[in-house]
Amino acid sequence: MNKIPLIFVLIFSIFNSNAQNKTITTSGDILQLAIPAVAFGSTFIWNDDNSQPTWQFIKSYGTGLILTQALKRLVLEKRPDGSDNYSFPSGHTTSSFSGAAFIQQRYGWKYGLPSYVLASYVGYTRVQAHKHYPWDVLGGAIIGIGTSYLFIKPYSKKKVDVSLNRINGGYTIGLNYSY
Repeated sequence: MNKIPLIFVLIFSIFNSNAQNKTITTSGDILQLAIPAVAFGSTFIWNDDNSQPTWQFIKSYGTGLILTQALKRLVLEKRPDGSDNYSFPSGHTTSSFSGAAFIQQRYGWKYGLPSYVLASYVGYTRVQAHKHYPWDVLGGAIIGIGTSYLFIKPYSKKKVDVSLNRINGGYTIGLNYSY
């Protein structure tokens, strides 16, 4: 009689585990697009005209994806789940790390560190889903970061700000230098 409830607990935990794994995999699928989408969107919000951040993003992201797809067709490594021969490198990881590296390069570690944590999670989801080996994820991360470091220039705020103020019937000129 005690065996029947134990079987239900076992079946429930198996289905719950599969649902949890599906959720993890789906979250990685979403984040691999969301991170670069945020990076790309930021180019329209903080656009310092002289560095053309949108074009920088397109060059770095596009180069990373082209390189990843070319390597997949050259290496032909079988995926852990056996579904095809395009395991190396991980495209999901290239995409997410390209976005994270763009954010870090343009806006600094304050925004880059959380982006890298999310990109690392994407890599974890690919190994957890048995779509990639850890070295596939590492390869994708290296490509994403490397192409971003080739093309991305840091966001530059105005370094010198000049102001004219009227105080007590006179005028003052203010000079503010940011470094």
